[in-house]
Amino acid sequence: MGYTKQLVGLLGMLACLSQPFAQTNTSPLSLADAISKATQNNRAVNLSKLDEQIASSNYKQTEAIYLPQVGLSYTAMSTNNPLNAFGFKLQQKSISQADFNPDLLNHPNGTPDFTTKIEVQQPLINMDMLYMRKGAAMQTEVYQYKTKRTKEYLTFQVQKAYLQLQLAYNAVKVLEDALQTTKAVYTFTNNHYKQGLIQKSDVLNVQVQINTVESNLAKAKSNIGNASDYLSLLMGQQTGIIYTATDNTTMDTDTDSTATIASNRSDFMAMQKAIEASDIMIKSSKMSELPKLNAFGSYQLNDSRMLGFGANAYLVGAQLSWDIFKGNITKNSIATQTLERNRLAEELTQQKEQSNLELSKAKRDISDATTEIATQKIAIAQAEESLRILQNRYEQGLVNTTDVLMATTQVSQQKFAMAQAVFNLNVAKSYLQFLTTSTNK
Repeated sequence: MGYTKQLVGLLGMLACLSQPFAQTNTSPLSLADAISKATQNNRAVNLSKLDEQIASSNYKQTEAIYLPQVGLSYTAMSTNNPLNAFGFKLQQKSISQADFNPDLLNHPNGTPDFTTKIEVQQPLINMDMLYMRKGAAMQTEVYQYKTKRTKEYLTFQVQKAYLQLQLAYNAVKVLEDALQTTKAVYTFTNNHYKQGLIQKSDVLNVQVQINTVESNLAKAKSNIGNASDYLSLLMGQQTGIIYTATDNTTMDTDTDSTATIASNRSDFMAMQKAIEASDIMIKSSKMSELPKLNAFGSYQLNDSRMLGFGANAYLVGAQLSWDIFKGNITKNSIATQTLERNRLAEELTQQKEQSNLELSKAKRDISDATTEIATQKIAIAQAEESLRILQNRYEQGLVNTTDVLMATTQVSQQKFAMAQAVFNLNVAKSYLQFLTTSTNK
């Protein structure tokens, strides 16, 4: 019964989801294919690309600092206001001598005006907008690096999930071997019981062991389905397919103990670009205190009839404007932006320190797993030899059934511990690679 508690605990580490193992479709899957599909179809990558496109679109909006703004309007009005009525006629170029009659000037009839107008505004010198455009360009780089880091993290997640799938298959193999051995013990025990050489309790103990192993085997097969569904989720595929891992788990313990965190890692670069963008936006706010120069112009047609285009006129000019004092709004805005920029710098420093801690832990995990693998190789050989000896002695009636069952359990536990150690080693190596990835974007 000790076998049940220990093995169930180990198998529980394999669970990724909680669906039952009811799928029937199977499909071979290589690690390279899994990574390729995930980086193309995963929703996290798609969301990151959308953020990248949004940043690019925001950058394109800043083209307004170079391009003119053109507006077209058509206005219909009618008034008996003396000033506006006389102005309408002036715009229509229809003033006559009779219009200067004082009585008519003071009490005009309703005067209509239909105006077609084209207005143009052309930015010339706006230093704050130039820096704002540079900041928007920097933001596009921020999201490009974020997309790259999202793919790198997703690659690590796929590698880990693929290793979990392999571990699940290894667990099934270990339990199938254990079931075969236990059934062989049952056959021998049952035959001896029928001959009256052993008690019925020995047969019952073996039957309990068989039931326990079969139950754990069913759970292990369910974990294959769970691991397959999790891979499908990462790859953006429909769940319900059972994958078979075509790549073998390696036990390569070689690793670069001198590996360091790259200063140009994509997430660091994204943060660094965000800091640079903040610096540029601070300059933009400072430049907003400088004068601005813009040109404008309009061309209009006026007529007393609808859809008439009788009189025409134009207006062109340039405006030099300078906001001398804005109630300390700009000053306080710069102070806030500076604090936000400093906060980003602190976050980058903290992120690098955290990554170095994780790097040290990953190296220790690799060392521990390597040691455990070497130990488990010896332990498996010893457990198998112990089981062989006990089986021979059991057949000679020198040991009881419990001793054989415990030895069988020990072999299974050591084999699974070996598979778990290999899994831990490969996960640690994948994480080390994720931590030390550099980018040349």
